[in-house]
Amino acid sequence: MANETLLLVDDEKEILDLLEIYLKNDGYQLLRAGNGIEALQLLQKNDVDLIILDIMMPQMDGIQACLKIREQKNMPIIMLSAKAQDMDKIMGLSSGADDYMSKPFNPLELLARVKSQLRRYTRLNVPRPVKTEEIEIDELTINTATHEIRIEGREIKLTPREFAILTLLAKNRGIVFSIERIYESVWNESFFQSDNTVMVHIRKIREKIESNPRQPRYIKTVWGVGYKIENE
Repeated sequence: MANETLLLVDDEKEILDLLEIYLKNDGYQLLRAGNGIEALQLLQKNDVDLIILDIMMPQMDGIQACLKIREQKNMPIIMLSAKAQDMDKIMGLSSGADDYMSKPFNPLELLARVKSQLRRYTRLNVPRPVKTEEIEIDELTINTATHEIRIEGREIKLTPREFAILTLLAKNRGIVFSIERIYESVWNESFFQSDNTVMVHIRKIREKIESNPRQPRYIKTVWGVGYKIENE
């Protein structure tokens, strides 16, 4: 049985009650909040392994809350929204979410996504006290043991999926990865042609590691093909 702690953030009590039934049945410890402000307060006092975060909430919505959380925390965030338009999904992912589901949703599918996110997060953050593995590319340092990214010695905060994408490209320098290949390697799911999730994540990585994201030094676009980090 699971023993991770999940934070559920939604202003609809019925949604929280539904999530609680399925997640508690699988052994998860749960915290509940009705808006972004309450969620941030709970995060200051509790260790949380994953957040399920609604977008449309009073006082502080999910987008604002996600941006605040990402200033300090790297745990997976799954966003929920009653809106299904692509732009809403892009906004959610751009704010730092790792996954997105539209309401109404299948609770069993959400449970499967929770487990998948936790597996990836745990795998990317497994402590390796003996062997330190670092990838150095100019001023960029990627430590795959401690999950740290540094630019000129300054630590950069990446989400687990952003870290996975950057590491994939850094370990395979000179190789061009298509959007489909990146998605299926990192998400371990089939790629849908209309899905722009990878492009959103690449843009967010560039904003964090590039001094000029419009003229990237590290992640290069190979037009019509995909992305790569060049060999020295």
